[in-house]
Amino acid sequence: MSPCRFQEPSESRDNQELALPRAACSRRYFSLAMLLGLGGLRPSWADGIEMTERSALGQLVSAEEIEAAADQQYRQLLQEAASQGALAKDDHPQVRRLRYIARRLIAFASSPNLHSTPRAARWNWEINLIGSKQINAFCMPGGKIAFFSGILTQLNLSDDEVAMVMGHEITHALREHSREQLGKTTATDGLIELGAAYLGLGSGGRMLANAGGQLLTLRFSRTDEAEADRGGLDLAARAGYDPRAGITLWEKMQSESHGTPPQWMSNHPAGSTRVAQIRELLPAVLPVYSRADKPHERFDHLSP
Repeated sequence: MSPCRFQEPSESRDNQELALPRAACSRRYFSLAMLLGLGGLRPSWADGIEMTERSALGQLVSAEEIEAAADQQYRQLLQEAASQGALAKDDHPQVRRLRYIARRLIAFASSPNLHSTPRAARWNWEINLIGSKQINAFCMPGGKIAFFSGILTQLNLSDDEVAMVMGHEITHALREHSREQLGKTTATDGLIELGAAYLGLGSGGRMLANAGGQLLTLRFSRTDEAEADRGGLDLAARAGYDPRAGITLWEKMQSESHGTPPQWMSNHPAGSTRVAQIRELLPAVLPVYSRADKPHERFDHLSP
């Protein structure tokens, strides 16, 4: 697959590859400019939000195994939703909306400032919509994305706000937060097993195969959540979506929670803290947004 293409999972092979925004190919044009002696030009990621390197804890577990487990769980989820008539069809307006926004964001998944896993360039990205009142969305390892209809309808999300949610979830996958969390578990279990063996008590740890079954319910740390916010703002801005929507998104989240956080934000920092952090980051991403190619299609009219 060309690096400037994104595959829609449900279409035929002939129609899978869809053109991405011009900015998706910015790296190759910058490299050409350098060869032509135009070194004064700066790449599109020269500003924005610079992320740290990914945690080394993720190296304790196999990315291939985690992605395979994620794919299996994703298929099971889709099958269960389909059996209940809750899996939205490919021609559903909200599915078209989600896939359009996803294409734009994924075009920048390998921007060097994000320090994403190199594996993301080879992922077969998928996005589906499940009919449910849950205010929830996720992106599993390997680029398997799902939105629950409740987050779109109950929060009446604009396209810019959808991009904020999606960018946040995609960043979790790009930064391999699931792999890091399972790495922490593996490290802890390894110490337990070592100590148990030393004391002659037998194995006390859990195998990665068991830990992999937790992917759909895995909870990230507050540090991971804050990092996903940062990466999500950067991705959305580069894709032409207004990062100021991060503020309105979290204001809606706070209003909807009524003192009890919905599932999507249950382990997230407090909404007021989140809004304050986003305001601090806006000076870094607003210039990126102002220069970005803006979406040629808007779906805000779909909101109730």
